[in-house]
Amino acid sequence: MTQPIVQHFFDEPTNTFSYVVRDPDSQVCAILDSVLDFDYAAGRTDVRSADEIIQYIQANDLIVEWILETHVHADHLSAAPYLHEKLGGKTGIGAKIIQVQEIFGKAFNAGTEFARDGSQFDRLFEEGDTFAIGSLEGRVLHTPGHTPACLTYVIGDAAFVGDTLFMPDYGTARCDFPGGDARVLYQSIQKVLALPPETRIFLCHDYKAPDRDEYQHMTTVAEQRRANVHVHDGVSEEAFVKMRTERDATLDMPRLILPSVQVNMRAGHMPPAEDNGQVYLKVPVNLF
Repeated sequence: MTQPIVQHFFDEPTNTFSYVVRDPDSQVCAILDSVLDFDYAAGRTDVRSADEIIQYIQANDLIVEWILETHVHADHLSAAPYLHEKLGGKTGIGAKIIQVQEIFGKAFNAGTEFARDGSQFDRLFEEGDTFAIGSLEGRVLHTPGHTPACLTYVIGDAAFVGDTLFMPDYGTARCDFPGGDARVLYQSIQKVLALPPETRIFLCHDYKAPDRDEYQHMTTVAEQRRANVHVHDGVSEEAFVKMRTERDATLDMPRLILPSVQVNMRAGHMPPAEDNGQVYLKVPVNLF
């Protein structure tokens, strides 16, 4: 398998890894799961994290073909519009974004001006779709369970799994958000674990397991099958669903879920300004 050049970027406040994936035979690249810095207490955004990616791309004379999201993130805001403005590239996400937009469009009473058809993105990917990054071919696995729209992008020997899997010592994604499903997640993970054992798995997050002091962003299919604490070889679907459901019942909501979902369901754009010219993010009271 072709081995793309992968550069990671880490945003510690949200424990998020973003990636630049480059074709080794050209200057063409894709950006995955970018971060817009957001100070929730002050209601202020910043582009420091996105500017790091821009600096890397400009320093290496890269051409951005795609700005991709693995799913509608609930723990950070996307910087896709800013990166698109500065670097070009087409935006992409899973076609089931429409389901997410329906769920959260109602939750935030977004109104008729909010299109619930995925049209904020340039491409909506389905299971089995392919796309090009220079001479590299990427293909799409639909891997729902954490959210209905979650994708895994398989690019050469690299798989970008979003929140579906974490490092083997940390486990798997939660399934208690609207549209999540532990049984569906188990089935999605089996798709990823059916990839060749040497496939590199690049993670969207790491929180450091209790006995580990360093953040890590990459593992392999073989390591996940051997050692993932939630879903290693031999763990049945029923056992996984029981574990995941009981564990999710103990978890707090992510700190940035309310602003993140409002922005990310719009492909990283803020809601429209109100009649005073000011943009607002909503906090539904006692809804979630």
